[in-house]
Amino acid sequence: MGTTLDIKIKRANKVYHAGEMLSGVVVISGKDSVQHQGVSLTVEGTVNLQLSAKSVGVFEAFYNSVKPIQIINSTVEMAKPGKFPSGKTEIPFEFPLHVKGTKVLYETYHGVFVNIQPQKGKLTPSPVDFTITPDTLQNVKERALLPKFLIRGHLNSTNCVITQPLTGELVVESSEAAIKSIELQLVRVETCGCAEGYARDATEIQNIQIADGDVCRSLSVPIYMVFPRLFTCPTLETTNFKVGRCTALGLLLGRSESPRRAAVLRVCGEQSCL
Repeated sequence: MGTTLDIKIKRANKVYHAGEMLSGVVVISGKDSVQHQGVSLTVEGTVNLQLSAKSVGVFEAFYNSVKPIQIINSTVEMAKPGKFPSGKTEIPFEFPLHVKGTKVLYETYHGVFVNIQPQKGKLTPSPVDFTITPDTLQNVKERALLPKFLIRGHLNSTNCVITQPLTGELVVESSEAAIKSIELQLVRVETCGCAEGYARDATEIQNIQIADGDVCRSLSVPIYMVFPRLFTCPTLETTNFKVGRCTALGLLLGRSESPRRAAVLRVCGEQSCL
């Protein structure tokens, strides 16, 4: 077996904020001693942008003008030129995470078209009331064929902390047709582009059922949705991309498709509102 090199981070939690210390050890293992010309460690953070397949050919200039956005780059010298003995050698390291220039460290995020890595601010609750009838729907072509229904409700806030659930309630005031199910959908909206053009894609990342069967009329139905952390990040907007979210309420009636009405959400970090 030859010489192997491994990097181990001391912190089990992989979440870091700007200015915090990143520490760990570099482990060099081998049966024989080995000469080296020095060891240095580099940490680099970038934001990579790409368009979906359906946008290829529409924004050709995008591919030529948008490059990875570098937000952090640090290098530390671990060891000067010399020789590592046989066996295991551990070299500790520690350095602060400083952003590059005026850039900010974005929350870690795994999207379809945006993949990233907080600013401190005050979170202002913004409750919203909503009323849903066939006349308020925007994605139904044959609105006149829908059975009559009336749903009222509210969301406690459209400014949401990412570690806290989205809450609210709704009440089915009336419905001519029997209700099969009521669902709450979380949609992620990613926009990428540059001066030559922008591409916008919406992706469903979560769908939960909040009521099953023909809901009793005038009965309060709670709304409670936990944000899926792997696929959700605080709302953010930069020069080349932005990530937002909205919710859609789906009502499955006995003899129709599921009409939906959307509400835009602003999701904030635990210590920030981006």
